[in-house]
Amino acid sequence: MAFDIEMIKNVYASFVERVDAAREITGKPLTLAEKILYAHLWDGTPSKTFSRGKDYVDFAPDRIALQDATAQMALLQFMQAGKTKVAVPTTTHCDHLIQAKNGASSDLQSALNTSNEVFNFLESVSNKYGLGFWKPGAGIIHQVVLENYAFPGGMMIGTDSHTVNAGGLGMVAIGVGGADAVDVMAGMPWELKFPKLIGVKLTGKLSGWTAPKDVILKVADILTVKGGTGAIVEYFGDGAIGMSCTGKGTICNMGAEIGATTSTFGYDESMERYLRATDRSDVAEAANKVKEYLTGDDEVYTNPEMYFDQVIEINLSELSPLLNGPFTPDLSTKAGSDMTKRANENDWPLKVEWGLIGSCTNSSYEDLSRASSIAQQAIDKGLTMKSELGINPGSEKVRYTADRDGIIGIFEKLDAKIFTNACGPCIGQWARYSDPANAPKNSIIHSFNRNFAKRADGNPNTHAFVASPEMVAAVAIAGRLDFNPMTDKLINKNGEEVMLEEPTGWELPPKGFEVKDDGYLAPEEDGSHVKIAVKDDSERLQLLEPFTPLGDSITGAKLLIKAFGKCTTDHISMAGPWLRYRGHLDNIANNTLIGAVNAFNKKTNFVKNQLTGDYDAVPATQRAYKKAGIKTLVVGDHNYGEGSSREHAAMQPRHLGVAAVLVKSFARIHETNLKKQGMLGLTFANEADYDLIQEDDTFNFLDLNAFAPGKPLTIEVVHADGTKDIIVTNHTYNQGQIEWYNQGSALNLIKLENI
Repeated sequence: MAFDIEMIKNVYASFVERVDAAREITGKPLTLAEKILYAHLWDGTPSKTFSRGKDYVDFAPDRIALQDATAQMALLQFMQAGKTKVAVPTTTHCDHLIQAKNGASSDLQSALNTSNEVFNFLESVSNKYGLGFWKPGAGIIHQVVLENYAFPGGMMIGTDSHTVNAGGLGMVAIGVGGADAVDVMAGMPWELKFPKLIGVKLTGKLSGWTAPKDVILKVADILTVKGGTGAIVEYFGDGAIGMSCTGKGTICNMGAEIGATTSTFGYDESMERYLRATDRSDVAEAANKVKEYLTGDDEVYTNPEMYFDQVIEINLSELSPLLNGPFTPDLSTKAGSDMTKRANENDWPLKVEWGLIGSCTNSSYEDLSRASSIAQQAIDKGLTMKSELGINPGSEKVRYTADRDGIIGIFEKLDAKIFTNACGPCIGQWARYSDPANAPKNSIIHSFNRNFAKRADGNPNTHAFVASPEMVAAVAIAGRLDFNPMTDKLINKNGEEVMLEEPTGWELPPKGFEVKDDGYLAPEEDGSHVKIAVKDDSERLQLLEPFTPLGDSITGAKLLIKAFGKCTTDHISMAGPWLRYRGHLDNIANNTLIGAVNAFNKKTNFVKNQLTGDYDAVPATQRAYKKAGIKTLVVGDHNYGEGSSREHAAMQPRHLGVAAVLVKSFARIHETNLKKQGMLGLTFANEADYDLIQEDDTFNFLDLNAFAPGKPLTIEVVHADGTKDIIVTNHTYNQGQIEWYNQGSALNLIKLENI
């Protein structure tokens, strides 16, 4: 039986009425995304139409998921909200704080030894406030959610950008910052600008070496890393229906890499099969009663140009295996000769040192079974691995079942490292080098979602390429980035030429899923007696103090850094070894913007301190300004804050005294996170004004006392030589968000309203 089945039945009980009302009000057929959005309005039954990309709307999500790295800060904030229990079903998943090094058993024990303080904190807070708790080793949050909590037509939020994975089961699932999650856990509405809609029509059928992964790699190539910003991507067509549920999840998962609010598919038989296979026949039966409401209306899919803001069509029968990268997830190259040409032109190392299969994106039973079919061929055909191979199963349920069915054993015969059921290398939790900063230039291939510089192993010289699990297996066997299994032959240990055959696998385990201990701990019904202890001298955890409002008069602010080019949340607040400080704001603030490139000297973590004239690390320079009582600005380029949902990238600058972030454009989640923490997130009205910013600049806000929705803010930029420029900046704050700013943070406002 499913978790929270009564909640799911209640969602379906009102779904038909609300969708019918939305159809009548809008006067048109509806996409699936619109149905779910209108069915989850905070005010209940729809009474008006919302404008896409314009109107801020209050929603009532059905559930929340937290991962351990972001859960720490989210729960520390929730502890300040004055509530005794979470208002909606919520779970905590321990998957980020487990470093991949020697193998599953050893690595898990090491994590328990080094992060036990954090795990105990998360478990006790979950127990006290009514959250379900998934122990370390239970699995990667998004795979566990797909197996246990996702349901067609539902809405959920999660403190991880890849929460969108649940779209594979027909949800609108959205990654948010911890402060957003706190709102909903505290029983308040969740605000989102009503998204635009991108329709992706899939025709034809996947076959041979192409996989669902290639669909999203192609979409990323088309839309780029910011092409989906502010939009929900809805997949439809015969090609979508013919795909497995976990394949759909893979596509939705990597939608985070195009900046999409989320992605989703309509309910179909593959989802029903998956629900039943994961012991949720009760959900399938409830969904079947309203199934025509759990997909887009026929008229929408017949004439998609009339109902979506943008439509893309992909013929799956013509799709080829792709490798995306390096250093960005939207640069696609076809396997084989195209890769040879591009690699030689760009000096990408063709020798592949590692192949990595797993992460939240591609760690299902189906993924492992298809990759293992290639691994088995290597054994049968007498091939030796030219690259090292690592496997991260998505959950203990997947791992146990795959081990029972001999899949794990196939990888082990090739000396693959079977890592813990956790994120591992995907988020930089990979002890590959003792000195990653000075490690050699090399290439790796993986089935993960992100491949930013230093993302996997901390080595800025690692060229990471993203591909399907079966292509990762094939390329790892060959040891060459440009290997094309459809055309290229390999030499086995007997000197014979052999070719790999097309991958095969199972959508679902033929003998069903099985697990002895899934790692779940239910909370006590009454957790009021549970004590939560945070030591004053802890390096890992720190109770939060409320932020002080920045006020309506900011003058004499200094430039902290003018970031050049791509500046993701990895650049603003790195993961990897810094994950250990995710629950201690002051300690983790020591990594603030250390990965951002200074536009004036093209160096990282080396900026000018205007008080002394010396150059120093970004955090040290910012702490000097804070000690002197001087506010600062950060200036950035396009899509600033691309990447994960980590609100640390907003909280750290705020904690250190940054007042405003002024950029050409924002990634959605990061802009919201800045607002939630009571900061100013601004964009240049004229992008060319970015070039006016000089290293010794001082900033005066001229009209902040008239901060209002839709009204630009004007900044006087005073240069070192006394000359001045006036810069007009835009913002997207509504009146409620301006009140967050006025109170110092959204959490301050929640506390005020709960007094």
